[in-house]
Amino acid sequence: MQDLDIWSVLMKVGLAIVILIVTWIIAAIVKWAMGKLVTKVPALQRDGSNGQQIGKSVGQIAGLIIWLLGLIAVLQLFNLDQVLTPLQGLLDGIFGFLPNIIGAGFIFFIGYVFAKIAKQLVQTALNAVDLTKLTSKFRSLGDKATGVAEGAGNAQPNPDATQQYAAQGQQGMPSQGQQGMPPQGGHPGQAPNPNAEANAKISNLIGNLVFGVIIIVVAISALQVLGIKAISDPAQQMLQIFLNAIPVIIAAGILLAIGFVIAKFLGNLLEQILQGIGTDKAINEIGIVPEGTSASNVITRLVQVAIMIFFAIMATKMLGFPEITNILNEILDLGGSVLFGAAIIAAGFLIAAIIGKFITNNLASKVLRYSAIALFIAMGLRYMGLADSIINLAFGAVVIGGAAAAALAFGLGGRDAAAKMLDKVDLAEAAEKTNPDAFDGSTPGSGTNTTGNGGGSGSGGASSANES
Repeated sequence: MQDLDIWSVLMKVGLAIVILIVTWIIAAIVKWAMGKLVTKVPALQRDGSNGQQIGKSVGQIAGLIIWLLGLIAVLQLFNLDQVLTPLQGLLDGIFGFLPNIIGAGFIFFIGYVFAKIAKQLVQTALNAVDLTKLTSKFRSLGDKATGVAEGAGNAQPNPDATQQYAAQGQQGMPSQGQQGMPPQGGHPGQAPNPNAEANAKISNLIGNLVFGVIIIVVAISALQVLGIKAISDPAQQMLQIFLNAIPVIIAAGILLAIGFVIAKFLGNLLEQILQGIGTDKAINEIGIVPEGTSASNVITRLVQVAIMIFFAIMATKMLGFPEITNILNEILDLGGSVLFGAAIIAAGFLIAAIIGKFITNNLASKVLRYSAIALFIAMGLRYMGLADSIINLAFGAVVIGGAAAAALAFGLGGRDAAAKMLDKVDLAEAAEKTNPDAFDGSTPGSGTNTTGNGGGSGSGGASSANES
């Protein structure tokens, strides 16, 4: 019996050694095969290392799994249940999760291939279209429209423009002996595209965006297959928010593009109109803007900025950003108030300039001009909403100060005349008190004369009494 036990133990040891040798061989083969396989997959290759590091890591993981299986077989051979049970549980968990890993990897691989194909399709389609030329057409839409309006409104030709076009025509005409010859370095009918580099950048950018969106969707699907809800659920919610925001973002971008085209069109049209009616000349004569600055250009830029702010408010409302919308609304309200206040102040300077031209008296002209400027500045600042109480106080102080100055000037300058008038009143009252009968129906002046000649007045009174 003891011999049989020894032989059975030796047999088990021999089988264990054989199992370990076979496990070592299989693990080495699997490690080598996985390393070679990974190096052949372009998606798993790294720059400069050709995927060798990733292949080595994957091969080591596969070899360790093979070794784990071999050790479990050896433990089963010796009936070591206490050690075998935890390892079997670990191995069951690994092999139970392995289909999910394979499925997630397969989904990610298919999604990666699809994303690469979609990226190449988008880049090829966009490279076939001259995007810079298309955007330049949108930019020149307002210029063309205003050019038509300007050509219809201006009947006289511009000699400078005629000379410029003639010079361009002379530069563009080939010289004798060069007619019909293609440019150096090119072929007839094959002109180089100067916008190729810009088109390539734009197409690469859009292609990478498409690739990234598809990869994100595929990665979230792979996480759902793995069953890792702690990662997949927040990622899915984020993806849903992102996908819901894409149409809104595109619509907001289109709205801003429309606003840019409208601002460009109306700005150019307004600039041509202002230049046509002589706004620059009139404002330069007044001296409101610095020398060399075009007033019509400044007004046009302000109008364009206001239009873009208006469309930006609409875009932020569409995107659902209430804070940014409120800020832009405040900017638009304040900008409108400032613009109208500045227009009022400019009108005051215009009126002051007109007063200076029509009134020749220097003193009166200066007084009226500065009064008009001060009045319109106060009105403009009040409309802007800048320190209403200070403006009211200053305006009231000016009015009260003017009234007080007039009163003081009259009081100090007319002091002697006022004294004479008061003396006459006092004398008249005194004469009336001394001889009240002589002042019945008479004026104070006649009473004064009566007191000077008592006898004459008495005889005159008697004769008048006899006549009556």
